Amino acid sequence: MKKLNKFYIDGAWVDPVSTSTMPIMNPATNSRIGTLSLGNEADVDRAVAAAQRAFETFSCSTKTERLMLLERLLAATRARKEDLAQAITAEMGAPITMSRDAQADCGIGHLEGYIAALKAQEERETLPNGDALTREPIGVCGLITPWNWPINQIAQKVIPALATGCACVLKPSEHTPLSADIYAEIVHEAGFPAGVFNLVHGDGPTVGSAISRHADIAMMSFTGSTRAGIQVSKDAAETVKRVTLELGGKSPNLVFADCDLEKRVAEGVAQCFYNTGQSCDAPTRMLVERACYDEALEIAARAGRTQSVGDPSQEGDHIGPLFDRIQYDRVQAMIQAGIEDGARLLVGGLGKPEGLSQGWFVKPTIFADVTNDMRIAREEIFGPVLVIMPFDSEDEAVRLANDTDYGLAAYVQTGDPKRAARVADRLRAGGIHINGRGAGYGSPFGGYKQSGNGREGGVFGLEDYQELKVRPQFKL
Repeated sequence: MKKLNKFYIDGAWVDPVSTSTMPIMNPATNSRIGTLSLGNEADVDRAVAAAQRAFETFSCSTKTERLMLLERLLAATRARKEDLAQAITAEMGAPITMSRDAQADCGIGHLEGYIAALKAQEERETLPNGDALTREPIGVCGLITPWNWPINQIAQKVIPALATGCACVLKPSEHTPLSADIYAEIVHEAGFPAGVFNLVHGDGPTVGSAISRHADIAMMSFTGSTRAGIQVSKDAAETVKRVTLELGGKSPNLVFADCDLEKRVAEGVAQCFYNTGQSCDAPTRMLVERACYDEALEIAARAGRTQSVGDPSQEGDHIGPLFDRIQYDRVQAMIQAGIEDGARLLVGGLGKPEGLSQGWFVKPTIFADVTNDMRIAREEIFGPVLVIMPFDSEDEAVRLANDTDYGLAAYVQTGDPKRAARVADRLRAGGIHINGRGAGYGSPFGGYKQSGNGREGGVFGLEDYQELKVRPQFKL
């Protein structure tokens, strides 16, 4: 039984002011694996004060000095990769193979991307009109991260803050604290100055809101639900701080008849189910050209029936449980809504897979003949549930794809390069995946509409943490 009863503030592990606690649960067994201390406003005040003091000097550090620290952070992250993977598997149920190959690996890949971006970025430049432009760190940053990709999102926020000379206070999801504490140990080992990075555990309404409202925090970066992102924006409004948001998604996957149908449909099913469907950019709406619709349904059904579900502690390409009871109940309710609205159930359905009654496991589920007014077509389910609907023309495919409140990602499957480029240009989404290929580390990640604002990754991620200062050139 693990006991996480300290916060990382001002370069040391300290006792919290708050006395509140909560259990740490393993979603595969529905068993308690530890206890977490939850912070309060006083804990936030202490962390922000430490960050303020550290910012006074760290903001004056040189790019060379920060690059040296980032290289040490990279070495420390590589050394702790297995620890991160094991923690993520235990606390949120990602299968260990996936935890190693993707969940923990993100901490390395994003860091390499930010190091390359920082090396390439000019801190000072001359504008075309002759004025001088300087990029400076924005200040103390409040960072709030989710449970579904815990290290991915911690890396996407902490690294650019440190790279640009900011100080930060991190509130990771209270449901995935094991990996967050390991990451704090990694930052400490890398040798960043005391107070530059601080970690306070707690829930959103208490610690998250205290950070968002704090007058001494210059910027908020939040990843999570659209509902919570709206609340962060409201909390931050009174102090007019910068807010960047990475929120929900309902990403379309446009399948044209001229693609490699067997490969692309099966791949689309697997991508939807990856991480047990708990990814904001998962391709959860498959739009299929009517000329190949029936064949695509047969392929999707085969792929869905062969998707294995099992113990996340075991090696393999199976999927694990949902994250908790609340998520399980929501996915069950959405499957029920699909049935009641008249969608045709191809694979899966209500209840747990046979032999997996202890944890929050669900049946990988596929619906066909879905219309875009159904709840399962419009709401983010955040589980391994795929909806499939037909289209008759390219224009209709684009219209259906864009008919959503979200705009995080979109997927296009076609054998025609001109069509791929043409359709990609018309899709209202921040990232376009074409024929199984998406963007790599260092490219901007973020969305349109209610999927958020701002971008994470590479030079674009650095810019969110920087202020611009302009002055005329002068000679002494």
